[in-house]
Amino acid sequence: MSAPHLDVRYVADLVRLRLTDGAIAELQPQLDHVLSYIEQLNEVNVEGIEPTAHASAVYNVFRADVPRDGFTQEQATANAPHSGSGLFIVPKVVEG
Repeated sequence: MSAPHLDVRYVADLVRLRLTDGAIAELQPQLDHVLSYIEQLNEVNVEGIEPTAHASAVYNVFRADVPRDGFTQEQATANAPHSGSGLFIVPKVVEG
């Protein structure tokens, strides 16, 4: 089975790139080579193999989720440059 052909000009149009004829001549064989490699991968028998995201098992290590005391409003806003009524005061960023 031969690798599918994908025209560099078509791909360049999709991503709105303007390529010179020289760049197209250089990139087309490279794209064809990549597609032929992908075609080789498609020929591999993967029947009975479970899909994986990683080659080896990956496990997250979580700490125990134990409730604890948090900051009071006064402690949380103590180092804020501007605060009032227990809230952080920040500059308006919405333009209208």
